[in-house]
Amino acid sequence: MTLGALALIAVAGAGTALGMQSGGSVGAAEKAAIERIVRDYILEHPEIIPEAVERLQAKRMTDTIDASRKAIETPYAGAWEGAAQGDVTLVEFFDYACGYCRASLSDLARLVSEDKKLKIVYRELPILSDDSADAAKVSLLAAEKGQYMPFHRALYAAGKVTRDSILKAAASAGISRAEAEAAIASSKYDGEIQSNIALAQRLQASGTPTFVIGGQVLNGAVGYDALKKAVETARAK
Repeated sequence: MTLGALALIAVAGAGTALGMQSGGSVGAAEKAAIERIVRDYILEHPEIIPEAVERLQAKRMTDTIDASRKAIETPYAGAWEGAAQGDVTLVEFFDYACGYCRASLSDLARLVSEDKKLKIVYRELPILSDDSADAAKVSLLAAEKGQYMPFHRALYAAGKVTRDSILKAAASAGISRAEAEAAIASSKYDGEIQSNIALAQRLQASGTPTFVIGGQVLNGAVGYDALKKAVETARAK
């Protein structure tokens, strides 16, 4: 039984047994009786406390997501795949130098291939190395040029993130060496990256990857099944 249900039962029971004041208001004596009923139940069933805390934390996180949902779910240029007007948006905060992010790539590919109403938005969160910051800049350039996913997949396929692997992935996506090097040297993308870092902090992200789906935040490489379940939960709501 949840605390919310308990409170309703307590109010109804106490109101019937003790009588309400005129107009349906609860007097001091009735209020004290209700509080005793609730307290006694909690002491007898302390297992409901973690459930209540978990629900409170989930509600607070949903409120935090809702307050920044537009910023979270609006992609930078072409940094997305799937349904343009999807009924559910899955957002991944990732780092190209993150092995767990690389491991999640196949889960996301499977989800988007199976679910034609899903949109996946990618947000660069280069927190692991200078090379991952350089990769994020070229990735955002690729997003502007409509070559985001080719670059994204090519760099992950390359393995370790280095200046050389970044430039080779860019070339495979039709981005010249000069363009990629100019993006790395530029401060043009610093604002987008800093915005992503601020969003991740607001969401209490513990690292990469971090997924935002509906009202949920999932930290780490949680796997296909957990991601699919979160999508289904978001769609049901």
